[in-house]
Amino acid sequence: MREYELVVVLSPELGDEDVPTAFDKISQFVAGRGGEVTEVNRWGRRKLAYPIRRHQEGSYVVSQVKLDPQTAAELEANLRISEDVLRHLLVRAGE
Repeated sequence: MREYELVVVLSPELGDEDVPTAFDKISQFVAGRGGEVTEVNRWGRRKLAYPIRRHQEGSYVVSQVKLDPQTAAELEANLRISEDVLRHLLVRAGE
């Protein structure tokens, strides 16, 4: 298992009360494949530097995740097709 940092920008169409639910889906995906979400920081709604899919702002969530490398690739593929996720960044942490 490797440690990763995951940054997700969620669509502003999700209400502030729906952000934890949307991120819980990601956490369940990770846990269902033997990984672990060790820390979650919700930064809240922020203005984007440039429009993404015609949105000017998004809800940021930063988390620490432990995953196998092949599961990390699977997670990224899943985030790419998710309608709620505007952008994501998964980087290996600690080295």
